[in-house]
Amino acid sequence: MNSTFQKFEDINLRNIKVPKKLVGPGLIILAAIIILLTGLYTVNPEEVGVIQRFGKYLSTTQPGLHFKIPFGVDKLTKVKVKHVFKEEFGFRTLEAGVRTKYSSQSYDQEAIMLTGDLNIADVGWIVQYRIKDPVQYLFNVRNVEETMRDVSESVIREVVGDRSVDEVIVLNRKEIADKSQIMLQGQLDLYKAGLEIVTINLQNVNPPKAVQPAFNNVNSAKQEKERIINEALEKYNQVIPEAEGKSKRTVEEAEGYAVDRVNRANGDANRFIQMYNEYRYSKTVTRKRLYLEMMEKVLPNVEKKYIVDDAQSSILPLLNLEQGGN
Repeated sequence: MNSTFQKFEDINLRNIKVPKKLVGPGLIILAAIIILLTGLYTVNPEEVGVIQRFGKYLSTTQPGLHFKIPFGVDKLTKVKVKHVFKEEFGFRTLEAGVRTKYSSQSYDQEAIMLTGDLNIADVGWIVQYRIKDPVQYLFNVRNVEETMRDVSESVIREVVGDRSVDEVIVLNRKEIADKSQIMLQGQLDLYKAGLEIVTINLQNVNPPKAVQPAFNNVNSAKQEKERIINEALEKYNQVIPEAEGKSKRTVEEAEGYAVDRVNRANGDANRFIQMYNEYRYSKTVTRKRLYLEMMEKVLPNVEKKYIVDDAQSSILPLLNLEQGGN
């Protein structure tokens, strides 16, 4: 029944006759519709449109509604100039999010590198870039993304090869990323690739899996060494200042004692000289004065005192000198 209906429809269409005077305007309207549909185009806010006429670059159009010659005369290529693209090296992200999923495939051919001290490091990094010149991006370099990846890997290997494994893994990661960004941008500008490197980030920098246990042991030993050194410095800072304080105090006490002894010796010497000068001019008086002064010092310490007079012929009665003081 369907085949019968189809034959009937074909017969009816064949019997329809279109007036010749409507053919011309109809073709014109159809051509206008085709021109409008194939000639009008819209450029999104984050894009620019690059127009080629017969394959040759003609112009760059900004975001908005534009018109081009259809039927293959003008060719439009939209380029996202405000979008930041990302290339990953040494790993691949399957699904980004709170729990990012990474590919389990090995990318050692681009991640394993030789350091300056002849060690091996497993380096993973990210390059973020945008298209700064759409004309250079489209026409100067064939397969720009692949070229950028090759140049980026070459630059990272050069920078890593100038540093030790400790500098690459722990100490100078930010410095390596910054220098690599400058070098990569310089190479791309030399090729006129039309790309601007936004940033390079070193993600995972580790020793190869085969030597990770040994590397961890070395790090543990270094940390233990640093701990012992810090404890020794702490003890040093406690003991040495205390010893220096005691030493300084002992030296100051000895200097004070030396000054005192010298001053006393000088005083005794001056007093002796003065006494000697007096003795020279008045020997008898000075001798008696010295004798009396000495007696004043000695007698108070004597318990019993006996006075003997050479001129006395008889025995002097014993005097009770202990009563009433000496």
